[in-house]
Amino acid sequence: MKRQTLPIILASTLAVGFLISKLVGTSRAATETPDYKVVRSDGKFEIRDYPALSLATTSMEGVGMNGGFGRLFRFITGSNVSSEKIQMTTPVLINTASNQRTMSFIMPGKVVEKGLPRPSEENVRFGRVEAARFAVLRFRGGRTDGNEKEAVGKLTAWLAAQKIAGKGDPIFAYYDPPWTPLFMRRNEVMILVEEIPDLGREDLQNRPD
Repeated sequence: MKRQTLPIILASTLAVGFLISKLVGTSRAATETPDYKVVRSDGKFEIRDYPALSLATTSMEGVGMNGGFGRLFRFITGSNVSSEKIQMTTPVLINTASNQRTMSFIMPGKVVEKGLPRPSEENVRFGRVEAARFAVLRFRGGRTDGNEKEAVGKLTAWLAAQKIAGKGDPIFAYYDPPWTPLFMRRNEVMILVEEIPDLGREDLQNRPD
């Protein structure tokens, strides 16, 4: 019996992974991401111009991502007045405001154009982020307090060294599904910045890799 246990567990895990992959895609390449323009780069640090984004947002209670993610995932998989399924996008955004942490899914452009269906759950609301400029640092690993604090510290120190004023709370952007190996994950911390002149060449335009 013991010899059969491992194959059964592996088969179950693969089946669950296959089902989830059908719902949200197997990688960040399978999902829509916002286009942005890099106006300045310095190693892992970038200044990016983002277009306006439409969001579905919910509050985050307790520790971890499960509560907020589950609520938003139910919305895009049919928990709305139209029972409409909405394509998953990347990244998932987490606003770290001390008074109210929130999680947001970026709404696909085509769905926004035709009109978003009203959520069935009260704690899912729509919002809009106007076009803006952000300082961004990419980092890898899991979503832990230590990783996030280290990333924020590095980005704020870089902004200070560049004499660029940041404003507002850091926003974290997570691109990968939870089964992605830690060393392959793409995570970013973003801080809104005051307008600065475009310095250097435009290094990149279009979606992240």
